[in-house]
Amino acid sequence: MTVTLIDSERGHRVEFEQYVRERRGSLFGFAVVLTADPVLADDIVSDVLGVAFERWAQVSAADHVHAYVKRMVVNEFLSWRRRRARTTPWATPPEPDVADTDADTETLISELRELPAKQRAALVLRFYEGMSFAEIADLLGSGENAVRSNVSRALARLRIVLADPAERTDETNESMPEALR
Repeated sequence: MTVTLIDSERGHRVEFEQYVRERRGSLFGFAVVLTADPVLADDIVSDVLGVAFERWAQVSAADHVHAYVKRMVVNEFLSWRRRRARTTPWATPPEPDVADTDADTETLISELRELPAKQRAALVLRFYEGMSFAEIADLLGSGENAVRSNVSRALARLRIVLADPAERTDETNESMPEALR
């Protein structure tokens, strides 16, 4: 009886190790885009893979194992954001260096960090992962209309904030909070 359990555990470990070898890079890239922070992304992926290893029998029984683990990454990211919002004092992020050739990228990343977690997750899943609204709704456990609304609101905010001040209309300036003008 003991030999069977060891063989079974070894079989699960090999299957899990194979999954990690094949998919860790993909999960890490997904998490980096989701978090906009490679260190945090690595922490989240490591935590998720640790939980996945502990529950590998349940995880590997899913119809789409990679989608299941991605959902775990999104859930961990959302719960991390909630914990951080409750425990971390907010400070104004430093302005990006104007001389930096990647100033536009830095500004975009900075603004992505300011989006609510659900909006950011919906944007990443839609435009980085290329998922449909229905797939995102299924992954996030919400309705398709809620996903469309989150994506629309996030894009509208990014358009307002990232628009060149000279290109902004009076209507856009009036709808933007005073702190962002």
